[in-house]
Amino acid sequence: MQMSLGEVLRLTLFGTSHGPRVGAYLEGVPSGIELDFNAIQDEMNNRKPGGRYASKRRESDNVELLSGVEGSTTNGKTIEISIKNSDVRSKDYSFLPNQPRPGHQDMVMMKKTDGKADLRGGGTSSARLTAPIVAAAAIISPVIAKLGIEVNAHVSAIGSVRAIPIAQCPTKWHNDECQAIRCRDPESAVKMISLVEAHRKNRDSIGSEVELQISGMPMGIGEPWFDGLEPYLARAMMSIPAARGVEFGEGFTAIAMKGSEHNNPWGGNHENPVMLGDKPDGALAGLATGSDFFCKVAFKPPSSIPQEQVTLNLATNEQEPLIVKGRHDPVLAPRAVAVVEAMAKFAIADLAIRGGFYPE
Repeated sequence: MQMSLGEVLRLTLFGTSHGPRVGAYLEGVPSGIELDFNAIQDEMNNRKPGGRYASKRRESDNVELLSGVEGSTTNGKTIEISIKNSDVRSKDYSFLPNQPRPGHQDMVMMKKTDGKADLRGGGTSSARLTAPIVAAAAIISPVIAKLGIEVNAHVSAIGSVRAIPIAQCPTKWHNDECQAIRCRDPESAVKMISLVEAHRKNRDSIGSEVELQISGMPMGIGEPWFDGLEPYLARAMMSIPAARGVEFGEGFTAIAMKGSEHNNPWGGNHENPVMLGDKPDGALAGLATGSDFFCKVAFKPPSSIPQEQVTLNLATNEQEPLIVKGRHDPVLAPRAVAVVEAMAKFAIADLAIRGGFYPE
């Protein structure tokens, strides 16, 4: 199975949730990039499980770079990223493969692989494989920084609780509640926490959303058609486990708008054109306009919930009760914030290198 993203900068994932390790091969990284290993670990800490509103699986997520780096400098060769799995509890999945979990990939992956897939913890489809994605993005972050691009995301909604737009929020993180739930709106963060706790007490889960803001992109980054900013980012974001929808700019609210409302005029001058308006489009025809670029990613409620569900038992051909044990997230967006940022950094870096915006 192919698990790759990117053209000039290319990321290929490997590993499974309960195997010895997960990792990635990162190709096309320019030589001479100085890596900050503390900064890489900081990014891993933002994503890893074990937080107040995440799976209680405890992983150190220490990143090993097995090739492509000399000392702390990239050498232009393929970088092999390796992250050990140390806190697996495979006994929690003893019901597999006989009882595929509702909402999970168990059944379809068994059919695809003729029963050969490792289904424990989600196997190759597990969010565990977002760890090397975050590591890869941290490695190529100097490319983004050199171009003056800033990438920020936060939890914009959990259930019916919606935060104010990210552009109006305080910076990360205003208080402990904001950091715990990864929401930059202090008032909404408190409400989100109460909602998540209520669903957890009921042994259930809840859907959520992440909002992304990209600032400082040079005008013209992107490619026409299939590798424009929105198509590329849509593919990247929808590959995150449990993502169920993506919108850009005004998104689906544009349906009710008139052209005179949605259009933004150009201002500035010939040397420095600037889009005007309250929220001008960050991309037109797939190309960056120089304005801030906004994206929202919707996540379904986590499928593994510790309450009884009824599903098919393949051994008996009967629908039978199943309670999924183990350590699972009650909501996905808090941990997905780091992954959404990582996907954006990777996509923009690939497009910037392809388009000649990054000088080698």
